[in-house]
Amino acid sequence: QVQLVESGGGLVQPGGSLRLSCAASRSSFNIGNMGWYRQAPGKQRELVATITSAGRTNYADSVKGRFTISRDNAKKTIDLQMNSLKPEDTAVYYCRADQIGVRTHWGQGTQVTVSS
Repeated sequence: QVQLVESGGGLVQPGGSLRLSCAASRSSFNIGNMGWYRQAPGKQRELVATITSAGRTNYADSVKGRFTISRDNAKKTIDLQMNSLKPEDTAVYYCRADQIGVRTHWGQGTQVTVSS
């Protein structure tokens, strides 16, 4: 069973930065793509950024140039560095991990609020 634990959310002023982290349980195996998604109140969950086990990345247009996703395969972690945050980035951010041939796993979510 893969368990994902997120950390790093909080309240930040517009223009500020936050770093989110997600750690998969040590017993996890065959983890393929990982990524961050977000869901704002009244909206559908949307992709923020993904990263393959080889390090290839993909970003939503709305965060390109501001957010950076990184991965440590040995530690089974991914991070999301978020810079130049905007009020519209406010959402619950979820970590996702695709266990190859098994299923997709989600973290419990961490709140990010961008407000002055």
